[in-house]
Amino acid sequence: MSMDNTSKETKGTRWLLACGAIGCPLFVIVFLMAGTFRSDYSALRYPISSLSIGDFGWIQATNFIITGLLILVFAIGLRRALQSGIGAVWGPRLIGLAGIGLVGAGIFTTDPVFGYPPSAPLVLAQFSTHGHLHDFFSIFVFLGLPIACFVFSRRFATLEKREWALYSALTGVGILVTFVLAAIGFSQNPGFVDFAGVYQRLSIIIGWTWITLLAMHSLRNPSL
Repeated sequence: MSMDNTSKETKGTRWLLACGAIGCPLFVIVFLMAGTFRSDYSALRYPISSLSIGDFGWIQATNFIITGLLILVFAIGLRRALQSGIGAVWGPRLIGLAGIGLVGAGIFTTDPVFGYPPSAPLVLAQFSTHGHLHDFFSIFVFLGLPIACFVFSRRFATLEKREWALYSALTGVGILVTFVLAAIGFSQNPGFVDFAGVYQRLSIIIGWTWITLLAMHSLRNPSL
């Protein structure tokens, strides 16, 4: 391979990696703004997915899809950058799976549960097909991403990058713990329901921050 081709390939990989640093902050900014401008929506109580419901629901649905595609592209770049070693294959694949989960969550709108819209019951007696598919794809995000964190934690430990190994492990635990707390709240448990939306946002922000920092780290250290 010529030097020009190698340079182009390296530059192309860097563009792919940069998508991870762009997509996650964009996602957070959009859902924060979308929640702010809805008078009947409470970010403390309701899930992010509920922003996909209603006249302006297309904004959050598009946010899911665009961010999912950017994360998927980042995963492709990460796979190209990590040529060998522990987690070189499954780490990027799991991150890509989370991206696919976001795309699916954007295509299939969640059911109106947990009191939003206000006219909807707290718990539906019957769920729709698109609601089931939304929940199915969401699993890819909330399970795929923490597992990816643990895979990369092992990789970083092998490379003797202890700070990144610890950070990745704590991120995986943080995503799972806050996700469980959110799920308990969304089931209308009196001790958690008032802050269920906060727990879910923490889970997302913890995971998205890790992806963003990993993308920035991989741009500075392509071999990771």
